[in-house]
Amino acid sequence: MRRTPKGFRLHIGLFGRRNVGKSSLLNALTRQQVSIVSEVAGTTTDPVEKPMELLPIGPVLFIDTAGIDDVGALGQKRLTKTRQALDRTDLALIVTEAGHWGEFEESILGELRQRKTPLLVVFNKAELSRPPAALIERLAESDASCVETVAIRDEGIDRLREALVRMTPEQFTGAPPIVADLVPSGELAVLVVPIDLEAPKGRLILPQVQTIRDLLDGDAYCIVVKQDALSAALDRLRRPPALVVTDSQAFAEVARDTPRDVPLTSFSILYARQKGDLAQFIEGTLATDRLRPGDRVLVAEACTHHPIGEDIGRVKIPRWLREHVGGELNIETTAGRDFPEDVDAYQLVIHCGACMWNRREVLTRMLRCRQAGVPISNYGLIIAHTLGILDRALEPFPDALQVFRRNPANQRCLPS
Repeated sequence: MRRTPKGFRLHIGLFGRRNVGKSSLLNALTRQQVSIVSEVAGTTTDPVEKPMELLPIGPVLFIDTAGIDDVGALGQKRLTKTRQALDRTDLALIVTEAGHWGEFEESILGELRQRKTPLLVVFNKAELSRPPAALIERLAESDASCVETVAIRDEGIDRLREALVRMTPEQFTGAPPIVADLVPSGELAVLVVPIDLEAPKGRLILPQVQTIRDLLDGDAYCIVVKQDALSAALDRLRRPPALVVTDSQAFAEVARDTPRDVPLTSFSILYARQKGDLAQFIEGTLATDRLRPGDRVLVAEACTHHPIGEDIGRVKIPRWLREHVGGELNIETTAGRDFPEDVDAYQLVIHCGACMWNRREVLTRMLRCRQAGVPISNYGLIIAHTLGILDRALEPFPDALQVFRRNPANQRCLPS
């Protein structure tokens, strides 16, 4: 369970003033000394993450954030880190001392409601005072559940765990599959996996491993081949596979070698659906046709890694995009959580598959782009579009294909 990737975990964020007992609460929930506890306000400076299993939910990730009522340069840095934690929080705990509730807590409550993040109010240090009955009633009327705890004594922790189970978002328990709904039970998928310099030696990369597991969970079969072995593998099959999935970098070669009546897509496009909003991603992809030389484009990677050779985000996609536009573009790259606040400075954002992240964080970035009126796309969709095969790559997703079909410029590209 500890090896479950973060992207599959329910992210539970703890937010509140300094020294209200967030770290003590996290230690009590996890039954471990995860966070340093001190009487000195502001002990937690960066978010502390603790992966664990919380039955019956399953794998979760607790995020203990720094108190966000601090001032000064250090306080501003803590605030920035805490806001980044908000972006990836699936379920939030507003932690406060039982006798204290003011404009600060109301501001957190308002921020979470604006983000439509499920929340739970925890009145800690309940041995010192009780929350006003009128406040409890007002919060209940607004669908904000409340729990009283004394974290240092483990009092109320069981009730808090029960409340967390009740508050688990449906989108977590019923998250879209990666591929299992596209390949019926007993049918076969062919996975095309290039082995390049950036592939971990002796291992497959995470999207490939997760896709294999998803197929097995759906009682389907799969075979895994490199792109130069695809034709031979298909010739050996008694009947066509239900789906071919390729690494996006090999799209052109795989599309050439896959019979036209066999559905084809890429790992990255599967993750565009599983992690985000595929329809919005497609709309953003079609916006590349409106790019002009000199426009600013942001390439956003979720992972931080040392680029090697023909890096997909820093070399290949920029090259294909410049060829598509017919001129130079101002392309910038960010990695990890260094996503700019001013996305309206760009004409297009292109995001990686975000295999290491949870869906909430990807959707938060997509919402930020939508609010700024900036189109956002995905690695696999951009590659397929610049190669002229986006229509084919979307055929396994009828609803998504309709989004593509509604664009009059694409009518000539669609199969009859």
